[in-house]
Amino acid sequence: MPYFDAASAAPLHPVAREALLASLDEGWADPARLYREGRRARLLLDAAREAAAEAVGCRPDEVVFTPSGTQAVHSGVSGALAARRRVGRRLLHSAVEHSAVLHAAEVHTAAGGSCTELAVDRTGRVAAGDVAAALSPDTALVCLQSANHEVGTEQPVEEVAALCQEAGVPLLVDAAQSLPWGPVPGGWSLLAASAHKWGGPPGVGLLAVRKGTRFAPQGPRDEREAGRSPGFENLPAIVAAAASLRALRAGQETADEAARLRKLVDRIRTRVPELVPDVEVVGHPVHRLPHLVTFSCLYVDGEALLHELDRAGFSVSSGSSCTSSTLTPSHVLRAMGVLSEGNVRVSLPYGTDGAEVERFLEVLPAVVRSVRERLGVPAAGRETGAATAGGGLEAVPAAAAEEPGEPAASAEPAGLVVDSLGKRCPLPVIELAKAILEVPVGGTVTVLADDEAARLDIPAWCAMREQEYAGERPAERGAAYVVRRRA
Repeated sequence: MPYFDAASAAPLHPVAREALLASLDEGWADPARLYREGRRARLLLDAAREAAAEAVGCRPDEVVFTPSGTQAVHSGVSGALAARRRVGRRLLHSAVEHSAVLHAAEVHTAAGGSCTELAVDRTGRVAAGDVAAALSPDTALVCLQSANHEVGTEQPVEEVAALCQEAGVPLLVDAAQSLPWGPVPGGWSLLAASAHKWGGPPGVGLLAVRKGTRFAPQGPRDEREAGRSPGFENLPAIVAAAASLRALRAGQETADEAARLRKLVDRIRTRVPELVPDVEVVGHPVHRLPHLVTFSCLYVDGEALLHELDRAGFSVSSGSSCTSSTLTPSHVLRAMGVLSEGNVRVSLPYGTDGAEVERFLEVLPAVVRSVRERLGVPAAGRETGAATAGGGLEAVPAAAAEEPGEPAASAEPAGLVVDSLGKRCPLPVIELAKAILEVPVGGTVTVLADDEAARLDIPAWCAMREQEYAGERPAERGAAYVVRRRA
Protein backbone atom coordinates (compact mmCIF):
# COMPACT_ATOMS: atom_id res chain seq x y z
CA MET A 1 0.00 0.00 0.00
CA PRO A 2 1.65 3.27 -1.09
CA TYR A 3 2.37 5.53 1.89
CA PHE A 4 2.27 9.18 0.81
CA ASP A 5 2.40 10.98 4.18
CA ALA A 6 6.10 11.41 4.90
CA ALA A 7 5.47 14.98 6.07
CA SER A 8 3.66 13.52 9.09
CA ALA A 9 6.11 10.70 9.75
CA ALA A 10 8.68 9.17 7.42
CA PRO A 11 9.12 5.39 7.40
CA LEU A 12 11.96 4.22 9.64
CA HIS A 13 15.25 4.44 7.75
CA PRO A 14 17.09 1.07 7.49
CA VAL A 15 20.15 2.59 9.14
CA ALA A 16 17.97 3.83 12.01
CA ARG A 17 16.57 0.34 12.50
CA GLU A 18 20.04 -1.22 12.65
CA ALA A 19 21.36 1.44 15.03
CA LEU A 20 18.31 1.16 17.26
CA LEU A 21 18.65 -2.59 17.65
CA ALA A 22 22.39 -2.37 18.29
CA SER A 23 22.11 0.42 20.84
CA LEU A 24 19.44 -1.45 22.79
CA ASP A 25 22.24 -3.79 23.80
CA GLU A 26 24.98 -1.19 24.24
CA GLY A 27 23.20 2.01 25.21
CA TRP A 28 20.83 1.09 28.02
CA ALA A 29 22.96 2.40 30.91
CA ASP A 30 23.06 5.90 32.40
CA PRO A 31 25.53 8.01 30.37
CA ALA A 32 26.13 10.21 33.43
CA ARG A 33 27.75 7.32 35.37
CA LEU A 34 31.47 6.58 35.48
CA TYR A 35 31.41 2.78 35.42
CA ARG A 36 32.01 0.81 32.24
CA GLU A 37 28.42 0.58 31.01
CA GLY A 38 27.88 4.28 31.70
CA ARG A 39 31.07 5.21 29.83
CA ARG A 40 29.94 3.14 26.88
CA ALA A 41 26.57 4.88 26.87
CA ARG A 42 28.31 8.28 27.09
CA LEU A 43 30.44 7.45 24.05
CA LEU A 44 27.29 6.59 22.08
CA LEU A 45 25.58 9.81 23.17
CA ASP A 46 28.60 11.96 22.29
CA ALA A 47 28.93 10.31 18.89
CA ALA A 48 25.23 10.89 18.20
CA ARG A 49 25.56 14.54 19.18
CA GLU A 50 28.55 15.00 16.88
CA ALA A 51 26.74 13.37 13.96
CA ALA A 52 23.64 15.49 14.48
CA ALA A 53 25.67 18.69 14.80
CA GLU A 54 27.55 17.97 11.57
CA ALA A 55 24.26 17.38 9.74
CA VAL A 56 22.73 20.57 11.15
CA GLY A 57 25.83 22.68 10.57
CA CYS A 58 26.73 23.69 14.12
CA ARG A 59 28.98 22.66 17.02
CA PRO A 60 28.26 19.51 19.07
CA ASP A 61 28.01 21.51 22.29
CA GLU A 62 25.24 23.60 20.69
CA VAL A 63 22.95 20.56 20.25
CA VAL A 64 20.65 18.98 22.82
CA PHE A 65 18.17 16.16 22.35
CA THR A 66 14.56 16.53 23.50
CA PRO A 67 11.63 14.09 23.79
CA SER A 68 9.99 15.52 20.62
CA GLY A 69 10.23 18.22 18.00
CA THR A 70 7.35 20.01 19.68
CA GLN A 71 9.26 20.08 22.96
CA ALA A 72 12.30 21.42 21.11
CA VAL A 73 10.21 24.30 19.72
CA HIS A 74 8.59 25.05 23.08
CA SER A 75 11.94 25.01 24.90
CA GLY A 76 13.59 27.12 22.22
CA VAL A 77 10.86 29.78 22.23
CA SER A 78 10.51 30.03 26.01
CA GLY A 79 14.26 29.99 26.66
CA ALA A 80 15.05 32.66 24.07
CA LEU A 81 12.20 34.93 25.18
CA ALA A 82 13.09 34.62 28.85
CA ALA A 83 16.73 35.49 28.21
CA ARG A 84 15.79 38.69 26.37
CA ARG A 85 13.07 39.91 28.71
CA ARG A 86 14.98 43.11 29.47
CA VAL A 87 15.17 43.93 25.75
CA GLY A 88 11.47 43.41 25.12
CA ARG A 89 8.67 40.87 25.10
CA ARG A 90 7.58 40.98 21.47
CA LEU A 91 7.55 37.79 19.41
CA LEU A 92 7.31 37.79 15.61
CA HIS A 93 6.17 34.70 13.75
CA SER A 94 4.64 33.89 10.39
CA ALA A 95 0.95 33.09 10.05
CA VAL A 96 1.75 29.59 8.75
CA GLU A 97 4.02 28.31 11.52
CA HIS A 98 3.49 24.86 12.96
CA SER A 99 1.01 24.69 15.82
CA ALA A 100 3.94 24.13 18.22
CA VAL A 101 5.05 27.72 17.59
CA LEU A 102 1.50 29.06 17.76
CA HIS A 103 0.85 27.32 21.08
CA ALA A 104 4.11 28.70 22.49
CA ALA A 105 3.04 32.15 21.31
CA GLU A 106 -0.30 31.77 23.12
CA VAL A 107 1.50 30.96 26.38
CA HIS A 108 3.79 33.96 25.88
CA THR A 109 0.81 36.27 25.31
CA ALA A 110 -1.04 34.90 28.33
CA ALA A 111 2.03 35.71 30.44
CA GLY A 112 1.95 39.35 29.37
CA GLY A 113 4.07 39.26 26.23
CA SER A 114 2.99 40.39 22.79
CA CYS A 115 2.97 38.64 19.41
CA THR A 116 2.93 39.96 15.87
CA GLU A 117 1.80 37.62 13.12
CA LEU A 118 3.47 38.10 9.73
CA ALA A 119 1.16 37.63 6.76
CA VAL A 120 2.03 35.38 3.82
CA ASP A 121 1.17 35.63 0.15
CA ARG A 122 -1.10 33.22 -1.70
CA THR A 123 1.78 30.74 -2.06
CA GLY A 124 2.36 30.69 1.69
CA ARG A 125 5.63 32.64 1.59
CA VAL A 126 6.66 35.48 3.90
CA ALA A 127 8.19 38.59 2.33
CA ALA A 128 11.58 39.44 3.86
CA GLY A 129 10.62 43.11 3.58
CA ASP A 130 7.65 42.52 5.87
CA VAL A 131 9.96 41.03 8.47
CA ALA A 132 12.27 44.04 8.20
CA ALA A 133 9.33 46.42 8.64
CA ALA A 134 8.05 44.50 11.68
CA LEU A 135 11.37 44.38 13.55
CA SER A 136 11.43 46.90 16.38
CA PRO A 137 13.64 47.67 19.41
CA ASP A 138 11.40 45.59 21.69
CA THR A 139 11.45 42.48 19.47
CA ALA A 140 12.80 39.60 21.54
CA LEU A 141 12.56 36.73 19.02
CA VAL A 142 11.59 35.90 15.46
CA CYS A 143 10.25 32.44 14.58
CA LEU A 144 10.22 31.24 10.97
CA GLN A 145 9.90 27.72 9.63
CA SER A 146 12.34 26.73 6.90
CA ALA A 147 9.55 25.09 4.90
CA ASN A 148 5.84 24.70 5.47
CA HIS A 149 4.52 21.38 6.72
CA GLU A 150 1.23 21.53 4.80
CA VAL A 151 2.03 23.03 1.40
CA GLY A 152 5.82 22.65 1.19
CA THR A 153 6.61 26.33 0.54
CA GLU A 154 10.17 27.26 1.51
CA GLN A 155 10.69 30.49 3.42
CA PRO A 156 13.45 33.07 2.77
CA VAL A 157 15.36 32.02 5.88
CA GLU A 158 18.74 33.27 4.71
CA GLU A 159 17.41 36.77 3.97
CA VAL A 160 15.46 36.93 7.22
CA ALA A 161 18.46 35.68 9.21
CA ALA A 162 20.57 38.51 7.78
CA LEU A 163 17.91 41.05 8.76
CA CYS A 164 17.69 39.62 12.26
CA GLN A 165 21.46 39.67 12.69
CA GLU A 166 21.57 43.30 11.63
CA ALA A 167 18.84 44.14 14.16
CA GLY A 168 20.44 42.04 16.90
CA VAL A 169 17.38 39.79 17.21
CA PRO A 170 17.70 35.98 17.43
CA LEU A 171 15.96 33.86 14.80
CA LEU A 172 14.48 30.46 15.69
CA VAL A 173 14.01 28.21 12.68
CA ASP A 174 11.63 25.25 12.76
CA ALA A 175 13.48 22.94 10.37
CA ALA A 176 11.37 19.83 10.91
CA GLN A 177 10.35 19.50 7.26
CA SER A 178 13.53 20.64 5.51
CA LEU A 179 16.31 19.09 7.58
CA PRO A 180 15.94 15.69 5.87
CA TRP A 181 17.00 17.39 2.62
CA GLY A 182 19.95 19.42 3.83
CA PRO A 183 21.22 21.97 6.36
CA VAL A 184 19.31 25.21 6.81
CA PRO A 185 21.28 28.12 5.30
CA GLY A 186 21.84 31.46 6.96
CA GLY A 187 22.86 32.77 10.34
CA TRP A 188 20.00 31.42 12.41
CA SER A 189 20.34 31.51 16.20
CA LEU A 190 18.18 28.56 17.24
CA LEU A 191 16.94 25.54 15.30
CA ALA A 192 14.42 22.83 16.14
CA ALA A 193 13.74 19.54 14.35
CA SER A 194 12.08 16.17 14.83
CA ALA A 195 13.64 12.78 14.09
CA HIS A 196 10.53 11.03 12.82
CA LYS A 197 10.40 13.50 9.93
CA TRP A 198 13.72 12.24 8.51
CA GLY A 199 13.29 8.51 9.12
CA GLY A 200 14.45 8.34 12.71
CA PRO A 201 12.32 6.85 15.49
CA PRO A 202 9.57 8.95 17.08
CA GLY A 203 10.19 10.50 20.46
CA VAL A 204 13.41 12.35 19.59
CA GLY A 205 13.65 16.08 18.99
CA LEU A 206 16.66 18.27 18.36
CA LEU A 207 17.33 21.80 19.62
CA ALA A 208 20.41 23.74 18.54
CA VAL A 209 21.29 27.02 20.27
CA ARG A 210 24.31 28.71 18.72
CA LYS A 211 27.02 30.15 20.93
CA GLY A 212 26.45 33.80 21.67
CA THR A 213 22.65 33.41 21.73
CA ARG A 214 21.24 34.39 25.08
CA PHE A 215 19.19 31.49 26.42
CA ALA A 216 17.53 30.86 29.79
CA PRO A 217 15.93 27.39 30.07
CA GLN A 218 12.51 27.49 31.71
CA GLY A 219 10.96 25.04 34.13
CA PRO A 220 12.67 22.60 36.48
CA ARG A 221 16.24 21.82 35.46
CA ASP A 222 18.66 18.98 36.01
CA GLU A 223 22.19 18.17 34.93
CA ARG A 224 21.26 16.47 31.64
CA GLU A 225 21.44 18.02 28.16
CA ALA A 226 23.00 21.23 29.46
CA GLY A 227 19.92 21.81 31.59
CA ARG A 228 17.83 22.43 28.47
CA SER A 229 15.99 19.10 28.32
CA PRO A 230 15.61 17.42 31.70
CA GLY A 231 15.13 13.71 32.15
CA PHE A 232 16.86 10.46 31.28
CA GLU A 233 17.81 10.40 27.60
CA ASN A 234 16.23 7.81 25.32
CA LEU A 235 19.69 6.83 24.14
CA PRO A 236 18.81 4.01 21.71
CA ALA A 237 16.34 6.29 19.91
CA ILE A 238 18.83 9.19 19.90
CA VAL A 239 21.54 7.01 18.41
CA ALA A 240 19.16 5.73 15.74
CA ALA A 241 18.00 9.26 14.94
CA ALA A 242 21.54 10.56 14.55
CA ALA A 243 22.61 7.56 12.49
CA SER A 244 19.76 7.98 10.01
CA LEU A 245 20.39 11.74 9.70
CA ARG A 246 24.09 11.09 9.05
CA ALA A 247 23.16 8.49 6.43
CA LEU A 248 21.02 11.05 4.61
CA ARG A 249 24.02 13.39 4.43
CA ALA A 250 26.43 10.78 3.10
CA GLY A 251 27.46 11.19 -0.51
CA GLN A 252 25.17 12.32 -3.32
CA GLU A 253 22.27 9.99 -2.52
CA THR A 254 20.00 12.55 -0.86
CA ALA A 255 20.46 15.14 -3.61
CA ASP A 256 19.76 12.53 -6.27
CA GLU A 257 16.66 11.31 -4.46
CA ALA A 258 15.42 14.87 -3.99
CA ALA A 259 15.77 15.48 -7.75
CA ARG A 260 13.93 12.25 -8.53
CA LEU A 261 11.06 12.97 -6.15
CA ARG A 262 10.80 16.54 -7.43
CA LYS A 263 10.10 15.17 -10.91
CA LEU A 264 7.37 12.92 -9.51
CA VAL A 265 5.83 15.85 -7.63
CA ASP A 266 6.04 18.02 -10.75
CA ARG A 267 4.05 15.35 -12.55
CA ILE A 268 1.36 15.39 -9.85
CA ARG A 269 1.24 19.20 -9.91
CA THR A 270 0.77 19.17 -13.69
CA ARG A 271 -1.49 16.17 -14.18
CA VAL A 272 -4.00 16.55 -11.33
CA PRO A 273 -5.57 19.78 -12.71
CA GLU A 274 -5.70 18.14 -16.14
CA LEU A 275 -7.37 14.98 -14.88
CA VAL A 276 -9.73 16.43 -12.26
CA PRO A 277 -11.95 19.46 -12.94
CA ASP A 278 -12.03 22.36 -10.48
CA VAL A 279 -8.77 21.73 -8.64
CA GLU A 280 -6.44 24.29 -7.10
CA VAL A 281 -2.79 23.30 -6.59
CA VAL A 282 -1.46 25.35 -3.68
CA GLY A 283 2.01 26.28 -2.49
CA HIS A 284 4.93 27.95 -4.24
CA PRO A 285 5.67 26.46 -7.68
CA VAL A 286 9.46 26.91 -7.32
CA HIS A 287 10.46 27.57 -3.69
CA ARG A 288 9.16 24.31 -2.25
CA LEU A 289 10.20 21.00 -0.77
CA PRO A 290 11.03 18.34 -3.36
CA HIS A 291 8.67 15.66 -2.08
CA LEU A 292 5.45 17.49 -1.15
CA VAL A 293 2.44 18.74 -3.10
CA THR A 294 -0.97 19.91 -1.90
CA PHE A 295 -4.12 20.44 -3.91
CA SER A 296 -7.76 21.18 -3.10
CA CYS A 297 -10.80 19.83 -4.95
CA LEU A 298 -13.86 22.03 -5.27
CA TYR A 299 -17.21 20.52 -4.18
CA VAL A 300 -15.52 17.68 -2.27
CA ASP A 301 -15.78 16.55 1.33
CA GLY A 302 -12.19 16.08 2.46
CA GLU A 303 -12.86 13.30 4.94
CA ALA A 304 -14.81 11.27 2.39
CA LEU A 305 -12.03 11.80 -0.16
CA LEU A 306 -9.34 10.57 2.22
CA HIS A 307 -11.42 7.52 3.14
CA GLU A 308 -11.92 6.64 -0.52
CA LEU A 309 -8.23 7.07 -1.29
CA ASP A 310 -7.42 4.86 1.68
CA ARG A 311 -9.80 2.21 0.33
CA ALA A 312 -8.02 2.50 -3.00
CA GLY A 313 -4.71 1.83 -1.25
CA PHE A 314 -3.21 5.31 -0.78
CA SER A 315 -2.27 6.90 2.54
CA VAL A 316 -2.47 10.70 2.25
CA SER A 317 -3.38 13.53 4.61
CA SER A 318 -5.39 16.74 4.46
CA GLY A 319 -5.83 20.25 5.84
CA SER A 320 -9.58 20.29 5.21
CA SER A 321 -11.76 21.32 8.14
CA CYS A 322 -13.96 18.27 7.67
CA THR A 323 -11.00 15.99 8.41
CA SER A 324 -10.08 17.68 11.69
CA SER A 325 -11.52 17.34 15.17
CA THR A 326 -12.02 21.11 15.39
CA LEU A 327 -14.03 21.41 12.14
CA THR A 328 -12.11 24.61 11.37
CA PRO A 329 -9.99 25.06 8.25
CA SER A 330 -6.25 24.64 8.43
CA HIS A 331 -4.69 27.87 9.70
CA VAL A 332 -2.13 27.54 6.90
CA LEU A 333 -4.71 27.42 4.11
CA ARG A 334 -6.68 30.19 5.81
CA ALA A 335 -3.62 32.46 5.98
CA MET A 336 -2.92 31.80 2.29
CA GLY A 337 -6.52 32.54 1.31
CA VAL A 338 -6.83 29.41 -0.81
CA LEU A 339 -9.51 26.73 -1.12
CA SER A 340 -9.61 24.36 1.85
CA GLU A 341 -12.34 21.87 0.91
CA GLY A 342 -11.28 18.57 -0.59
CA ASN A 343 -7.68 19.23 0.41
CA VAL A 344 -5.11 16.50 -0.19
CA ARG A 345 -1.44 16.58 0.86
CA VAL A 346 0.84 14.11 -0.89
CA SER A 347 4.33 13.81 0.63
CA LEU A 348 6.48 11.12 -0.93
CA PRO A 349 8.96 9.21 1.26
CA TYR A 350 12.43 8.23 0.11
CA GLY A 351 12.30 5.40 -2.42
CA THR A 352 8.78 6.06 -3.70
CA ASP A 353 8.22 4.09 -6.90
CA GLY A 354 7.19 6.19 -9.89
CA ALA A 355 4.66 3.49 -10.80
CA GLU A 356 2.84 4.17 -7.50
CA VAL A 357 2.49 7.84 -8.44
CA GLU A 358 1.11 6.87 -11.85
CA ARG A 359 -1.45 4.59 -10.23
CA PHE A 360 -2.45 7.41 -7.87
CA LEU A 361 -3.08 9.63 -10.88
CA GLU A 362 -5.17 6.89 -12.46
CA VAL A 363 -7.30 6.35 -9.36
CA LEU A 364 -7.81 9.96 -8.26
CA PRO A 365 -10.29 11.19 -10.94
CA ALA A 366 -12.79 8.39 -10.30
CA VAL A 367 -12.50 8.82 -6.54
CA VAL A 368 -13.18 12.58 -6.72
CA ARG A 369 -16.05 12.02 -9.14
CA SER A 370 -17.70 9.47 -6.84
CA VAL A 371 -17.48 11.81 -3.83
CA ARG A 372 -18.97 14.67 -5.83
CA GLU A 373 -21.79 12.51 -7.12
CA ARG A 374 -22.74 11.56 -3.57
CA LEU A 375 -22.98 15.26 -2.72
CA GLY A 376 -25.20 15.98 -5.70
CA VAL A 377 -22.65 17.98 -7.67
CA PRO A 378 -23.40 18.30 -11.41
CA ALA A 379 -21.07 16.39 -13.72
CA ALA A 380 -17.61 17.95 -14.00
CA GLY A 381 -18.63 20.53 -11.41
CA ARG A 382 -20.46 22.72 -13.92
CA GLU A 383 -23.04 25.04 -12.42
CA THR A 384 -26.60 24.49 -13.57
CA GLY A 385 -29.72 26.49 -13.02
CA ALA A 386 -31.64 23.54 -11.61
CA ALA A 387 -31.11 22.11 -8.17
CA THR A 388 -29.86 18.53 -8.11
CA ALA A 389 -31.22 15.98 -5.66
CA GLY A 390 -29.22 16.04 -2.47
CA GLY A 391 -27.90 19.53 -3.08
CA GLY A 392 -30.06 21.12 -0.42
CA LEU A 393 -30.69 24.33 -2.37
CA GLU A 394 -33.32 26.58 -0.88
CA ALA A 395 -33.30 30.05 -2.43
CA VAL A 396 -35.60 32.97 -1.62
CA PRO A 397 -35.69 36.52 -2.98
CA ALA A 398 -32.96 38.73 -1.52
CA ALA A 399 -35.53 41.21 -0.21
CA ALA A 400 -36.84 38.56 2.15
CA ALA A 401 -33.47 38.41 3.88
CA GLU A 402 -33.36 42.10 4.77
CA GLU A 403 -33.60 43.03 8.42
CA PRO A 404 -37.07 44.15 9.54
CA GLY A 405 -37.68 47.79 8.77
CA GLU A 406 -34.91 47.98 6.16
CA PRO A 407 -36.00 48.51 2.56
CA ALA A 408 -34.71 46.09 -0.04
CA ALA A 409 -32.06 47.50 -2.33
CA SER A 410 -33.52 48.43 -5.70
CA ALA A 411 -30.39 49.67 -7.52
CA GLU A 412 -29.08 46.17 -8.18
CA PRO A 413 -30.55 43.26 -10.16
CA ALA A 414 -32.55 40.75 -8.18
CA GLY A 415 -30.71 38.46 -5.81
CA LEU A 416 -31.22 35.17 -4.03
CA VAL A 417 -30.52 34.02 -0.51
CA VAL A 418 -29.32 30.46 0.04
CA ASP A 419 -29.86 29.18 3.56
CA SER A 420 -26.96 26.82 4.35
CA LEU A 421 -27.10 27.20 8.11
CA GLY A 422 -26.19 24.00 9.89
CA LYS A 423 -24.46 22.56 6.83
CA ARG A 424 -20.75 21.85 6.56
CA CYS A 425 -18.60 22.77 3.62
CA PRO A 426 -18.57 21.90 0.81
CA LEU A 427 -22.41 21.97 0.92
CA PRO A 428 -22.71 25.80 1.19
CA VAL A 429 -20.39 26.15 -1.81
CA ILE A 430 -22.27 23.50 -3.80
CA GLU A 431 -25.56 25.30 -3.15
CA LEU A 432 -23.97 28.61 -4.15
CA ALA A 433 -22.83 27.03 -7.42
CA LYS A 434 -26.35 25.81 -8.14
CA ALA A 435 -27.92 29.19 -7.36
CA ILE A 436 -25.57 31.48 -9.26
CA LEU A 437 -27.24 30.96 -12.65
CA GLU A 438 -30.66 31.65 -11.16
CA VAL A 439 -29.77 35.36 -10.98
CA PRO A 440 -29.03 37.68 -13.91
CA VAL A 441 -25.55 39.01 -14.58
CA GLY A 442 -24.95 41.64 -11.92
CA GLY A 443 -27.35 39.95 -9.52
CA THR A 444 -26.27 38.54 -6.18
CA VAL A 445 -26.46 35.30 -4.27
CA THR A 446 -26.21 35.61 -0.50
CA VAL A 447 -25.16 32.45 1.30
CA LEU A 448 -26.10 32.13 4.97
CA ALA A 449 -23.61 29.78 6.62
CA ASP A 450 -22.31 29.08 10.11
CA ASP A 451 -19.44 26.81 9.07
CA GLU A 452 -16.11 28.57 9.60
CA ALA A 453 -14.76 27.03 6.39
CA ALA A 454 -17.26 29.04 4.33
CA ARG A 455 -15.32 32.21 5.14
CA LEU A 456 -12.40 30.74 3.20
CA ASP A 457 -14.05 28.56 0.60
CA ILE A 458 -16.66 30.97 -0.79
CA PRO A 459 -14.09 33.66 -1.74
CA ALA A 460 -11.85 30.90 -3.13
CA TRP A 461 -14.77 29.59 -5.20
CA CYS A 462 -15.33 33.08 -6.60
CA ALA A 463 -11.69 33.32 -7.66
CA MET A 464 -11.81 29.91 -9.31
CA ARG A 465 -15.16 30.50 -11.06
CA GLU A 466 -14.46 34.14 -12.02
CA GLN A 467 -17.36 35.50 -9.97
CA GLU A 468 -17.19 38.56 -7.74
CA TYR A 469 -16.97 38.14 -3.99
CA ALA A 470 -18.84 41.16 -2.65
CA GLY A 471 -18.00 40.60 1.00
CA GLU A 472 -19.38 39.32 4.27
CA ARG A 473 -21.85 40.80 6.72
CA PRO A 474 -23.13 39.68 10.11
CA ALA A 475 -26.23 37.54 10.31
CA GLU A 476 -28.44 36.35 13.15
CA ARG A 477 -26.55 33.05 12.94
CA GLY A 478 -23.18 32.68 11.30
CA ALA A 479 -22.52 35.13 8.49
CA ALA A 480 -23.95 36.22 5.15
CA TYR A 481 -21.55 35.89 2.21
CA VAL A 482 -22.48 37.92 -0.84
CA VAL A 483 -21.46 36.85 -4.35
CA ARG A 484 -22.21 38.89 -7.47
CA ARG A 485 -22.58 37.12 -10.79
CA ARG A 486 -20.16 38.37 -13.43
CA ALA A 487 -20.99 36.02 -16.29
